[in-house]
Amino acid sequence: MSASPAVRSLRAAVFAAVCVLLAVAAHGLGTGGTPSAEVGGVGFAAVFAAGWLLGGRERSLPGIGALMLVTQTGLHAGFGAVRGRAVAHAHHSGMRMPHAHLHAMSAHAVSAHVVAALAASWCLRRGEAALWSLLRWAVAFVPGLVAWWRDAPVGLPRTAPGRVSSLVAGVRRLLLRYAVSGRGPPTGIPYTP
Repeated sequence: MSASPAVRSLRAAVFAAVCVLLAVAAHGLGTGGTPSAEVGGVGFAAVFAAGWLLGGRERSLPGIGALMLVTQTGLHAGFGAVRGRAVAHAHHSGMRMPHAHLHAMSAHAVSAHVVAALAASWCLRRGEAALWSLLRWAVAFVPGLVAWWRDAPVGLPRTAPGRVSSLVAGVRRLLLRYAVSGRGPPTGIPYTP
């Protein structure tokens, strides 16, 4: 089963939002400053585009984890490059910016990035599994529901002509139970000859 453009867009937007928010938070903790909204928006657009291209089918936890780690690395490098240009520009003009140094990735910072990315990947995989389960259920159920409303059972076992299967008979009895009214003149209206 492949995803429709709407489902792909929804999945890509969620993936991009989680990736960018995680990267912005980690970058802010590591450098003391967060990227601007414009830089975050460019990162979101890039991750959304990649997520949309790769979002045609259900992804496993290792697949989501690998994509998350690659994306976090790319966003970290991009945010660092933008910050590095801002620092170089500030030093060239003779201005001093607080916390403007580029940070080196320590083993502690790398492990924090990896743990955060894996935790986010696990959450994304749970959502992915729930979404695809819902989509599979809808595809299996909705055609039957449409046929049921049209009174043309689809996929039900055929019985001999003139006979109705017990499932169809049960559904009809349930529907008729609420549709049949008592026979005779209406109650509450006095009859005068």
